[in-house]
Amino acid sequence: MKITTIMIAAVTLCTVSCEQPQLRHEPPVMLKTETELDREVRRIAEKGFKDDERERQLPAIVTVFSKRTNLKRARYLGMLCYLKTKGTPFTPLDMAEIALTETGSHGLSSSSVSYKGALGVWQLMPSRARSHGYSPKDMKNDEKCAEAAVQELFTKMKIARGNLKRAKKLYCGVGPQADAYEVKRMRFRREIVEEMNRYRSLWAENGTCEMLCPS
Repeated sequence: MKITTIMIAAVTLCTVSCEQPQLRHEPPVMLKTETELDREVRRIAEKGFKDDERERQLPAIVTVFSKRTNLKRARYLGMLCYLKTKGTPFTPLDMAEIALTETGSHGLSSSSVSYKGALGVWQLMPSRARSHGYSPKDMKNDEKCAEAAVQELFTKMKIARGNLKRAKKLYCGVGPQADAYEVKRMRFRREIVEEMNRYRSLWAENGTCEMLCPS
């Protein structure tokens, strides 16, 4: 699925790595057919962020993403964090903090490649991507990379016996690198949570999301 130019233009959404990515990436090529992502963008844009706590995480995620990449891409990646975690035990915040830890210092680039060979925004090793039914090349596609990342986190949850915090650390691995990764992840999580608290305060004062959208 790829988001369309028309939908990107229409969106007004209110809008953590032990690896060393190297390259930057331009936003993906847009198609003219409406996708599930397009429909979800339009639905949320039309009804606002009033019903679902998962949706209420989006403005904060996009704000934090937009400090590392352009706003259009920040909104796109934020929506992926939301859409790809629907129906799972994970939240958009869970996927956002992993993305920031993995490639936040490299512009959240889908062309990121670590010195170990991990790929994409969520930095899947080729073997791990294949284990989830994706090719290494697929990891340059943000949507497929997000899907693979969710499946990878599911795998780590099983190893961690349902402990989500441990599963996120295992997403990186074990040992000193994973310890350093966890420190970074928690820093990014706090950054998003601080934005969430700020938005909640503004929301309570104004009762609208319009003035909360990053611009």
